[in-house]
Amino acid sequence: MKKQTWLITGVSSGFGLELTKQLLANGQTVIGTVRKDTTVQDLMAQYPETFDREFLDVTDATGIKKMLDKVYEKYGAIDVLVNNAGYGLFGAAEELTDQEAAKIIATNLTGSIQMIRAVTPFMREQQAGRIIQISSYGGQVAFAGNSMYHATKWGIEGFCESVAQELAPFNIGVTIVEPSDTRTEFHYVSAQVAELMPEYDNNPAHAFLTMLDPANGLAASDPERMATRIIESAAIEPALLRMVLGSQALDSTIQTLEKRVADFKKQTELAASTDF
Repeated sequence: MKKQTWLITGVSSGFGLELTKQLLANGQTVIGTVRKDTTVQDLMAQYPETFDREFLDVTDATGIKKMLDKVYEKYGAIDVLVNNAGYGLFGAAEELTDQEAAKIIATNLTGSIQMIRAVTPFMREQQAGRIIQISSYGGQVAFAGNSMYHATKWGIEGFCESVAQELAPFNIGVTIVEPSDTRTEFHYVSAQVAELMPEYDNNPAHAFLTMLDPANGLAASDPERMATRIIESAAIEPALLRMVLGSQALDSTIQTLEKRVADFKKQTELAASTDF
């Protein structure tokens, strides 16, 4: 790998941590954002010259801009941005509080949007860069009990697909990563669950409880291998718009899209009936 500077949000666990470890081991420079000073201290000690820990809450737009100004003043360029910070929120839409809904939108959707908007002027001036947005196959496929999570992932995918077209003339590539269920803290530690209502017992909205219980079997996908594929994608030209990781994610996505296309084709006469 040629030496690059990577900015990764949310490096305290999951994909962010695995990406950081692999990149640092390969001699890359990583600026990793965290929210607590008790995290990644071992990486700071092991890689004092190539790892910078920055405190950031991605819901703070002003904080994002201040952090980027600081980073660019020190490093002069960011080659790759990885928008990784985010979490899962489970429960029927009715079970979620206003605060829970607003927080996940601010973190998963608005936070990612603001990071991309803030880094764009710098990459545009560089006339080079790569933006990697960690989404999910849940950005294409929807399940009961995941409504607000899907809202954030479907939203960020639409945003990124549009921005990819805007930034291509500046030699800036955008890749949306859609992983399958993975053995990370996302499922077994950091997942947030609404206060469940008995009215939704034995309802598809509560099927996620089986998935969140490790006793029912762990997710099939390996976060270490996924992180390796994500790193490799930064060198692919032209940038992949979407990269699906995990057989289960790809199978589910293809089945969903094929059904969607078939449903659309049934509406040919209906659509035409509204034309002048």
